[in-house]
Amino acid sequence: MLLGYANKARCTGPEFDESGVSRSDVASRGSRYVCYSDLQYLWNARELDEMGFPYATGGITDDGELYGSVVEYPVLIGVLVWLGSLFVRTDAGFLAASALLFAPFGLLTAWWLGRLSRWRALWWALGPPLVLYSFHNWDLAAVVCSVGAIYAVHRHRATGLRRPALLAAVLLGVGAACKLYPAMFALPLALYVLTGGAAGSRADAGSRGSAGAGDSDRRGSRFDIGGAFGVLGTALGTFMLINLPFAVIGFQGWAASFRFQLQRSVDLTTNSIWYWGLRPLVAEDRYEALVGVLSPVLVLVSFALACALGMRHWSRGGSFPWVAVSAAMLCGFLLLHKVHSPQFALWLLPFLVLVPVRTGWVIAYLLADAAMGIGFFRWMYLINTDQPFAIYESFAAQAVMIGVWGRAALLVGLFVAFLGASGFRFPGSSPPRAAVDRDSRPAFAE
Repeated sequence: MLLGYANKARCTGPEFDESGVSRSDVASRGSRYVCYSDLQYLWNARELDEMGFPYATGGITDDGELYGSVVEYPVLIGVLVWLGSLFVRTDAGFLAASALLFAPFGLLTAWWLGRLSRWRALWWALGPPLVLYSFHNWDLAAVVCSVGAIYAVHRHRATGLRRPALLAAVLLGVGAACKLYPAMFALPLALYVLTGGAAGSRADAGSRGSAGAGDSDRRGSRFDIGGAFGVLGTALGTFMLINLPFAVIGFQGWAASFRFQLQRSVDLTTNSIWYWGLRPLVAEDRYEALVGVLSPVLVLVSFALACALGMRHWSRGGSFPWVAVSAAMLCGFLLLHKVHSPQFALWLLPFLVLVPVRTGWVIAYLLADAAMGIGFFRWMYLINTDQPFAIYESFAAQAVMIGVWGRAALLVGLFVAFLGASGFRFPGSSPPRAAVDRDSRPAFAE
């Protein structure tokens, strides 16, 4: 993260205008030296030197432009942006303040990953994404919540599954109030609770206790419906509770952040398979509308497929592999969503640590991501400075294509690889028992 900050700081200063914006060739430097950061960019684009309490004023124009104290992210990121801007007067100061706010999230993520996966956590701590993207955007806040939810379930020492699962659901709700993606993990967590967690595997059911094989099989087949709905309700309720004050204080400003993301165009900057694969095949006036339907539908199909395969694993004698299913769902989202921002690699990297896929998958993904993350900015530099930038003229353009399509192929492969590693256990973990503790018993089992 220190290397990441040093890289981003190259784009700031040394002189600033009256609004605290770095002068000189800052825009060109950002792409030429791959030191661009949304943190620095938004200082000027959202006039953070004059920002009031987030979402209390402002909204979005018919052209999709935000104004007032609105940023295009969920409310907790808005609060962190506001806190980072309180005591600084330049974009360089805002970058430094934001780095200080977010560095603990990266460190805590590393600690939890180390506790869960031991030396595999070095893929997180020493991998290129932490250098490239730690302070590219504000994603570390959501990442730490996702990893914290997994840690809560698999390292919690209390008996019973419901309590750690509900704590995990709270963390997922908080994470969704930072970046929406952690919300998707509430569904596989609910299915894990529904099927009894590690104690609900049918392989375990036949060998538990002294109640007899038949009785054990019946207990192992019961579903904790109340616990599953408790997980979903807690995650949703946490998200709504955090958002409610902002919606009350300034509904128009609060809603603008969601509208901005829904209206975002699928253009050159989105780095998605839709832009590079579908746009040349569809008329321009139909392209955006078609992606607006295909993308969410196919994302939901990938979610359903991952959960169905997870239930198939459970039905064959294992516990429901909620971490592996979550990882596969994230692959589906990253592949099929209409936007792929560079820092999304931070979302996937913890799962490459937690789920023991082969090292080749990890190295290949990191290489493809670096090709796209570095190649894209270099390509933008060539385009903006009127230098040769076509595929056959520029290595940067070739790197972007390798990144886009290599990453897409790897996400498909990782979807399968994650689910193929469903039977793993975290080193030293002691998943709490669900079916034998009174506070976690299904209501209808009494």
